[in-house]
Amino acid sequence: MPWMACACVGAVLFAWSSSAAAQAQAGAEPKEHSELDATVQAPFRATAGARATQARTFIVRLDFPDGGRLHAVRWSLTLSGPGPQGAVLRRWSGTEQVGASGRSIRLPWDGRADADARERRALVPDGMYQLRLLAVADAGTPQGTHEEQGEQGEQAAQAEQVEQRWQIQVQRERSAAPSVPAFQAGMQQLPGLEGQADYRIVHANLHSQTRHSDGGAALDACRGAQEPQTAPFGPIDAYRYAQQHGLDALLTSEHNHMYDGSDGTNSAAEPSEAKALYQTGLAEAAAYSAAHPGFLALYGMEWGVINKGGHLNILNSDQLLGWERNGRGELLADIDTPKGDYAALYSLMRTRGWLGQFNHPASAGQFLVNGQPLGFTADGDAAMVLCEVMNTSAFSTNDHETETRHSNYEAACNRALAAGYHVAFSSNQDNHCANWGAAYGNRTAVLVSSMPAGATGTATPQALTRDSFLEALRARRVFATMDKHAQLLFTANGKLMGERFDNRGPLHLATHFSNSAGREAAAVAIFHGVPGGNGSVTAIADQASVTVTPAPGPHFYYVRLTQDDGNLVWSAPVWVNQLPVQRSDQQPWKEPPM
Repeated sequence: MPWMACACVGAVLFAWSSSAAAQAQAGAEPKEHSELDATVQAPFRATAGARATQARTFIVRLDFPDGGRLHAVRWSLTLSGPGPQGAVLRRWSGTEQVGASGRSIRLPWDGRADADARERRALVPDGMYQLRLLAVADAGTPQGTHEEQGEQGEQAAQAEQVEQRWQIQVQRERSAAPSVPAFQAGMQQLPGLEGQADYRIVHANLHSQTRHSDGGAALDACRGAQEPQTAPFGPIDAYRYAQQHGLDALLTSEHNHMYDGSDGTNSAAEPSEAKALYQTGLAEAAAYSAAHPGFLALYGMEWGVINKGGHLNILNSDQLLGWERNGRGELLADIDTPKGDYAALYSLMRTRGWLGQFNHPASAGQFLVNGQPLGFTADGDAAMVLCEVMNTSAFSTNDHETETRHSNYEAACNRALAAGYHVAFSSNQDNHCANWGAAYGNRTAVLVSSMPAGATGTATPQALTRDSFLEALRARRVFATMDKHAQLLFTANGKLMGERFDNRGPLHLATHFSNSAGREAAAVAIFHGVPGGNGSVTAIADQASVTVTPAPGPHFYYVRLTQDDGNLVWSAPVWVNQLPVQRSDQQPWKEPPM
């Protein structure tokens, strides 16, 4: 079979890469995955034994795998509430010397708010509360001799900052959960084939690595990122594993600058071999999809570096992009794309029809255009379709979907939306160990049309294809979930999440939700912002539906639903251009009959 031949090519390239990696130039710049990682483990609910006080313990985890360098990390954790506009009630802070071994700080909370020392500290009332973790690292203190310290100090990374936001619930008495209509009831109201939309939900993990770059290590041997192209498991292994663990689609997104077999620059690398390895990956994905109907194997690249701009995934490029050159000055890629030049990259992606995802974005220092983080360009808006709102630890070895290290990037994704980007939220795992999709139950859920374009209701449903999947991403028919059993739908005057449309008069925003494992909604928040305004994104409702009349001009809205176990589900936004109200358009919005 053709894919077997490709596998043989991959084996040859693997043997080459193992020797080539040893010749890589060291110390040219900080290695990938050497950045600050900060998370907070926050029990959503108190244990049964702490029902009266609602006390619980928060755990702040700090890691900085920077080749033995220690960093002073200043951190603070604030608790505010109840509600999104609630006051700050408690604050913890400190400074830790953090290296590769990491630090864990346990912070017991007694269920009370801080108050004047002369007053009795009261228990906080029932409600939803927000935790905000802010961690800032200095440039680092190298270990070793004085000479070694000086050499390493010249290569020290700039100060880094991580922000995380999570919710917890305080509930001593029984309270009514928000009423949210069922998911399928909402689907039946959508216009579509013969009056009913016909979509299937494809559960995908759109961020992972294999041995083609720095992933693919066996779980019992995985201690973080691998030396490029040295681990035992490649894309075929990843697709097989993901399918066996219930995923419908997996993207293996290999670091574009590691096709020379190095995390630095390999002066001995051959361009033909780097480009051939990328083509091998594309061929293996196509062959696996063809041999396994119902599962979609995707192969792409994670472009960029953390220490100079940030990572983004290119989901459907048929060519390898890069900037590194070997000792003879030859480009180790098909197309030269200068490192850190996101505006030029967006232009190329738009021209070629390539789709992108902002990976684990930061609100500061990443995706710079004209010096602005997440800076907007029309080309970027056309190319970038997803923003990773949440992922699990990239180096998790958990294969029972119980990983506790989670990162939340909603603040950064909101910044992208406010800048003008039309991106849907995604939720992935960034697997570097051989547990593709199994670290946690989070998924990127894509509503893919199951009927051919122009078909009638009697047509035979089409199989999941790369084209139908990419079409759904272009339409932003996506929701991001921490629970693979969740189903979320968000509409505006009957228009499906992801759509852009003009509107006059009232706008009815509606949420529909179901969970096949029996979880229920604990809280709902509908958010609003202005694309291109670079302003704040704020909650405007805490119910499943609301009717508003926007001011004339552009707007976006999305919903975030919190389950009764604390897992979050995000809809894609809807984008509304509100037109001035005309006298004949002043009839109120009427919701379609159930």
